[in-house]
Amino acid sequence: MTFTTRPTLRGTFGMVASTHWLASQAAMGVLERGGNAFDAACCAGFVLHVVEPHLNGPGGEVPAVIATADDHIPKVLNGQGPAPAGATIAHFRDLGLDLIPGSGPLAATIPGAVDAWLLLLRDHGTWRLRDVLDPAIGYARAGHPLVPRVTDTVATVRELFTEHWPTSAALWLPDGKPPQPHALFANPAYASTLERLVVEGEAAGPNREAQVDAARWAWRQGFVAEAIDGFSRKAFRDSSGRDHSGLMTGHDLATWTATWELAATMAWNDLTVAKTAAWGQGPVLLQSLAILEALGDPGELDLQTERGIHFTVEALKLALADREAWYGDVLDSPLPTLLSRRYAEQRATLIGALAADGLRPGSPEGRTPRLPEAYATRLKTAWEFSGATGEPTVSGSGQTRGDTCHVDVVDRFGNMISATPSGGWLQSSPTIPELGFCLGSRAQMFWLEEGLTSSLAPGRRPRTTLSPTLVLRDGRAVLACGSPGGDQQDQWQLLFVLRHLAGGQSLQEAIDAPAWHTNSFPASFFPRTMEPRSLVVEDRLGDALIERLARRGHVVTRSGPWSLGRLCAVARDPDTGVLSAGANPRGMQNYAVGR
Repeated sequence: MTFTTRPTLRGTFGMVASTHWLASQAAMGVLERGGNAFDAACCAGFVLHVVEPHLNGPGGEVPAVIATADDHIPKVLNGQGPAPAGATIAHFRDLGLDLIPGSGPLAATIPGAVDAWLLLLRDHGTWRLRDVLDPAIGYARAGHPLVPRVTDTVATVRELFTEHWPTSAALWLPDGKPPQPHALFANPAYASTLERLVVEGEAAGPNREAQVDAARWAWRQGFVAEAIDGFSRKAFRDSSGRDHSGLMTGHDLATWTATWELAATMAWNDLTVAKTAAWGQGPVLLQSLAILEALGDPGELDLQTERGIHFTVEALKLALADREAWYGDVLDSPLPTLLSRRYAEQRATLIGALAADGLRPGSPEGRTPRLPEAYATRLKTAWEFSGATGEPTVSGSGQTRGDTCHVDVVDRFGNMISATPSGGWLQSSPTIPELGFCLGSRAQMFWLEEGLTSSLAPGRRPRTTLSPTLVLRDGRAVLACGSPGGDQQDQWQLLFVLRHLAGGQSLQEAIDAPAWHTNSFPASFFPRTMEPRSLVVEDRLGDALIERLARRGHVVTRSGPWSLGRLCAVARDPDTGVLSAGANPRGMQNYAVGR
């Protein structure tokens, strides 16, 4: 029996796995009191805004993939807000910018997380708004013990807050110092925001759905939109080293809403893997699975060997090159071709014995790939930037600076959801004082160059890295999983899926196993760097194996032994009804609960 850091939980009633134990337990409490998986996930989402503010917030976004017990066609909850109407390439060029800053008001897209969670609650939940929001309101009003990572994050941006973002300093630097680890921390302004959403919802009458819609109106067109509109017009320092005002208006919030979409799916073995479409990076996982399948039986790919690691890295590099050339919020996406068996077979022929250098996007449907011009000259930037920039993720040393959140829930009925909330980090933009949260900075993922699939345009979604996963067998959901980690999310999920679904490992075994990833592609976050032939590994792989990988041409960086990935997962056996869950020990925050 393989030793694991925690047991794989098993039961028949309900399972939750998330990136913070308070969110997991709050969601489990909903299941215990008769709520379904979607009520529970919504509750967890709002709790995560409070207890992981360095990783996500109400001003951020959330994509999710769901399957209900009654309708087994996987659906995507689109909680990724687009660029505001004033966000044009010309505007940024007129400001003298070549890249969208990684922090500050200019980098904001329309906040989508709250409207998306409420849309989920309205359409598939059973609980009333007050009951779902009660745990988050309680933690925001009375306080919760801060995880040390929050303190570390605030300390990193302390100078920025005190010198340039006074509203953030007022919230996060009481007495001029970061709050102490594990100290109770309250955000009364955000508690009041949630309480007012509840009051305005209940003013719509006794109907549950009407109450949720009224709260959505208050967010998109009422007091929240009004506060965002006014605050966004103020100028603040951002990662360009200059002060800029934002572009978000109340009209932007009023004219956008979260929506439902069909998932992008691919048949793999006897399973169906469901992801977002190519407006997110989710199809990278699908393409990687298809390329590896073209190389041979996935069940025979030993991820403890030099060959197995080399093949996964090279397959990911090909998929991520296609991401750079072809993924984006565009109408003429070649995604069906990118996911086809024939295309995967063509791509698989490019994998050789040595690590490949450079980007090698394919030519689906005979199209000529186009990459950002910046990468023809290996973009370098002289901008100085603080820890507020980009999406904080796992560093090469293995120290987690932050990143994103994740939550998976399955109930006894067979409802299942995988959701990856992110954005609106406390360090992404100045705090809006009357609301108690800040806007996000996801617009930094756009290019300020015309003609790319990820070029900035008003109303277009950034090509997000957020990538929840749902897996079905015979039309019934069997697995929900995901991980924070920016560009690494689908890389770490690939290893997990191969180990669990092809290799037969339990959820916890697959989560605990040594991880790796590559940075051999343009980063999605400011300052958009690239590390050709890079391979970051947990040093638990062992000296001999790491040396053999280096001889294949991989530029290996050793990370800590437990440093890469923060996977969560829940599963259901539709034949027996047995549920299971696992959560990652890395980062000391993820937790699974269930019975």
